[in-house]
Amino acid sequence: MSALSNSGKTEKRFDFVIFTEKSVYACECNFYASSGSKLNETARSYKALALASKNIKGFKFVWFTDGLGWLSAKNNLKETFDVLDDIYCIKELEENILKTF
Repeated sequence: MSALSNSGKTEKRFDFVIFTEKSVYACECNFYASSGSKLNETARSYKALALASKNIKGFKFVWFTDGLGWLSAKNNLKETFDVLDDIYCIKELEENILKTF
């Protein structure tokens, strides 16, 4: 996973990690009640993380996010959505989207 650690120069800590027989799921979770630059930076950062991790066999990056703050940062969220297969909101969790894994 050196692609995620800048060849060992940095350390990425995920909110939680789920290990299964087939995959490792690295998850980030956040909720934004208001707008601001943090949302744009988060979306850019997670887009880069999604791209860097795409070819790591047995590894999946999953992002759970929600909140009205995204209304003002839709474009940045869409850019990340275009490259990250696993972005979920609270409504999807309530509808048991995780049972599809």
